Amino acid sequence: MLNLFTFLVEKLAILSYLNFFDSKCLSDDGKRGSSSTISTSNTTSNTTTSSSTTTTSSRRPQGLHRGDLLEVPRTLFSHFGIYLGDGRVAHLIPDILPALTADAARIGTVITNRRLILGCVSRRATVRVDSLEDFAYGSELRVNAMDARVEQRALPAEEVARRAEGLVGAVPYSLLWHNCEHLVTHCRYGRAVSRQTDQFCECLKSIIRDQRTILVTLLLGITSIVCFGMVPLTTLPTVLISFTLWMAG
Repeated sequence: MLNLFTFLVEKLAILSYLNFFDSKCLSDDGKRGSSSTISTSNTTSNTTTSSSTTTTSSRRPQGLHRGDLLEVPRTLFSHFGIYLGDGRVAHLIPDILPALTADAARIGTVITNRRLILGCVSRRATVRVDSLEDFAYGSELRVNAMDARVEQRALPAEEVARRAEGLVGAVPYSLLWHNCEHLVTHCRYGRAVSRQTDQFCECLKSIIRDQRTILVTLLLGITSIVCFGMVPLTTLPTVLISFTLWMAG
């Protein structure tokens, strides 16, 4: 039981700290690349520039250029957008409202958590243009940090911006296969990829390959059978899932 508990804690930690490892990779890559970090705090009034880091006010986005790829770290993931100039950012975000109305004024309002969650569930999103402040939401910006992590060379800045502008509007959404990172990599490198999706899939593979997963599944299945009886609803998942994990491992 102690080994099983340790296993569960280990896997939950991996899932919870995917973004931590991604941030570490970013910092390592940043030492080799030419990326910069920009603070978007409205209280910042001075601009401090070093060889690899730039801090500036979001109202005066010095150091940003049209076509730059912007990255904002969140709790468990990073959000991405393409800078269009004049303090505007194009980015993809889940939103249910475009499926319910064609009113551009309503769609253009700030997306609430409810709209975002319903957009995720219904697999609907929108590529929209927001201000730099609304996009960053108080977090620091990483500028072109992905350039050091992809094989493809970045396209010309104007082409990147025009690609993003051409995609503005309602689009399908998939958490793993069509998210904000796929949008910006398509625009900047000509190939839609997602490092975060790759990390998540690698995490799932490590869980599936771990033989302790089978023991956990069997334990949960036996517990459900004891609690609810040996009925198809409890017996079939226990047998099928355990067998599938055994074969996949």
